[in-house]
Formats: sequence, C-alpha cells, structure tokens
Amino acid sequence: MTVAGAIARLELLADSGPVALLSSAFATAGHEFALVGGPVRDAFLDRPLTDLDFTTNADPDQILAIVKPIAEACWDVGRDFGTIAARIAGHTVEITTYRADSYDGATRKPVVTFGSDLESDLVRRDFTVNAMALRLPERVLVDPWGGLQDLLDKRIKTPGPPEVSFGDDPLRMLRAARFTAQLGFVVEEQTVRAMTELAPQLDIVSVERIADELRKLMLTRDPVPGIRLLVETGIAERILPEIPALRLEIDEHAHHKDVYEHSLTVLQQAIDLERSESPDLVLRLAALLHDIGKPATRKIESGGVVTFHHHDVVGAKLAAKRLRALRFDNDTIASVARLIELHLRFFGYTDGAWTDSAVRRYVRDAGPLLERLHVLTRADVTTRNRRKADRLSFAYDDLEERIGAIAEAEGLAAVRPDLDGEQIMAVLGLAPGREVGEAYRFLLELRLDEGPLGEVEAERRLREWWAARR
Repeated sequence: MTVAGAIARLELLADSGPVALLSSAFATAGHEFALVGGPVRDAFLDRPLTDLDFTTNADPDQILAIVKPIAEACWDVGRDFGTIAARIAGHTVEITTYRADSYDGATRKPVVTFGSDLESDLVRRDFTVNAMALRLPERVLVDPWGGLQDLLDKRIKTPGPPEVSFGDDPLRMLRAARFTAQLGFVVEEQTVRAMTELAPQLDIVSVERIADELRKLMLTRDPVPGIRLLVETGIAERILPEIPALRLEIDEHAHHKDVYEHSLTVLQQAIDLERSESPDLVLRLAALLHDIGKPATRKIESGGVVTFHHHDVVGAKLAAKRLRALRFDNDTIASVARLIELHLRFFGYTDGAWTDSAVRRYVRDAGPLLERLHVLTRADVTTRNRRKADRLSFAYDDLEERIGAIAEAEGLAAVRPDLDGEQIMAVLGLAPGREVGEAYRFLLELRLDEGPLGEVEAERRLREWWAARR
C-alpha cells in the first residue's frame, strides 16, 4: 500500500465510532491521546486493523474517569502498569499512560514509571515499526525513530541501541524472529549481533512467555526465516536445542542428506499441504521436530552409508520431553509425539502391498491424527529424484484410496470390536476387570485382521477363545 493510502486508512479509523468517541473525550478533558503501535503499522502494511491500543499523558485514575461515561464496560486489571481496558462502541480497547520504565537486568519485572511525553514512550517500544503513533484528534503521524522508512525497507530494528532494548526485555529477541516470519522483513545487522551476544539473557524470561512466542512464530505464514534466525544467533540452542543439533557434520566418506535443511523443507511443505482452515500447530511442530531423533541414532555403516535406526521412536520421546519443558498442553504434546512415532510407517507400504489388516492397523494407530499423518508423510518426501518422488506420491495416493474404500465398506473411522464391554461380560459371565480387557483386545485384533464379523460370529469366536484359555 502507498503511504497516501495508509494515511487514508488511518483517517477512516480516526472517524470510526470508538476512536472518535475516545479522542473527543480525552481532548475535552485536556489530555494528549494517540493511537499507537500495531494498528498504525498495519495500516501501512495493508493488514486488517484489529487491536486498538492507545497511549496518553493521563494517569490511570484520570483514564477511568474519562472512559467510564462512554464505555459499556471497563477493566482495570492492568492498572498498576498504567493500562485500562474498556468496551467502547462494541470494540475492546486498551489505553495506557505514557511509560518510562527501567529494568534491573536480573529479572523481567520493570520498575513502573509513568512518562511525560509521547516520544519518550515510543523509544521504549520493541521495534521502530511498532514505535509510530497517530496523535488524536489532530491526526498527526509521530515517527521519531524512522519506523515508516523501516516499513518501506522491510527492516526490523530497535528504536534505540538493541543492547538496551533486549536488556530491558530479552523476549524481544524472539519477537524479532517472529516478525521476520510474520511480515517477511529482515533484521538489520546490528540487531542480529545484539541477539547473538545477549541470547543467554533469555534465561531470565519465564518458560510460559517463551513458549507463547514460539507458538506465535510457528503459526505465522512462513515460520522458516524466523527459525533460521533463532538458529544462526544461538537463541535456538537455549530454547529448542534439538533444531540446531540437526546440523549434522557431513564428511566426504559418510553420505546422508542435510537433516536440518530437510526438516525446514518438510515444515514448508506441510504448511502448503495443510488441510485445516487455520494454521495447525500440532502438524507444524511435528514437521519441524520429526527427525530430532537422528543425532542420537546416527551410525556410519560399512561403505560410508549413514543410518538412523529407530529415530522415529527416539524422536517422539525427545519431542515430548522438550514440549513438556516448554509447558505445552498435554494434548499437543501427545499428538506431536505420536505423529513423530508414526511418520515412517508408510514407507513400508512401498516395499510391497499391505494387506487389508495392515491398512486397518495403520488407521487404528493414527486414530484422530490420520489426516495430519497423511500430510506429514507426504511432506516428508523431499528427494530431488523426480522418479522416486512420483513413486512415493503414487503409493500414498493408493494407500489413501484403500483407506477410503475400506472405511466406506466397514466403517473404519472408528475401529471397534463387534461386541462391547457390556456384551463381553454378559457372554462370559464376568464382572468388570482385567479379563474383560483381554477379551476386548482379542476381539479388536480379530476386527483388524478380518474386518467386521457380526455379533453372532464374534460371540462364537469369543467363546472358543475363552474355552481355550481355560
């Protein structure tokens, strides 16, 4: 978008209900007021204008007094930090008193100090592209740190010295990586050097904040540039060390593909193949981490061939351990680990046609992750050999067709025995206990091997099995 076009969007925003109401109210009360940060940046990037963040020289008590008469609701949970949230004309807004905080360098907790002017408030923001403001109701663009030029040049840099900015909040280094992925920008050289030097300071940031920023990075349109930046600066070594560990040394006598580059390619291809309407965090994490078991299982065989036997199982355990350390939720951890554990299963299909029983077991083992496993398996083909890539693609097409045909004929989506637990107990005269579970598993194996049997045949087989046991 042109600068003129962006200014026009900001003009329209200034005329909108919540912004016009607030700017008029603060002007009447004699206080400065400005739209700041993300909305201003996004107007120039032609991105949707969603969050409405404002700053003012009014203190929190004064903000509340101005806002309450025109608000549908107010929240003062951020009052100690100078922030008041409100619902105005159907929109949630945040209004913060000018800040001039200082940090002790040992923790991430600032000594909250309110500032006296807009320019001083803007210098404490993370990057120049987020340090622009629109004064209201005057509609004057305030850009003391060259944020607009950096937007035009697609450049990420800090308003002041990066060492000071990252010293104030080390998490900003992760945010820089996220913006490279989210906006397609490049971090300027001095800022990259500061990220490399100050990476150890991330140790004072809570795991939850790091995980949240990593999650946001993974959900961007193209996370790969951000991941590369984290690896190149040494930050990944501190928060996700399994990724830089994929850069295995390759000598002239040992041959294998570059696992690090392969993993990034798999991530890109998985994103291209995503079947969900919104970004799929589980799939993307599984794609990025699917080969992290390789460094631990790497072995050079005779003739210089490198093998990674059981890296799927080892990788699943390592992924679960890392995601637990980052305090991801249990469902995400379990799903990512399971996809990694299963990601090699398909490649046995190309060695010879599977029986229907093998296809049923593939579906059973994947369970609700089947669609994601389809995508991950296809994304894992990065060979430059066109003939080999086509052969694998055709083989997986065939497997998906067989899964569809069997599912249509047998209701494969939910593979269950022909008799449930209550029926098993009635047939065998059992009370709930271990033997009921063993009988259930026996019938499930029959179902996987032979398909649906029907209740009569399943009962006959169950009685035979029980008699043989006794």
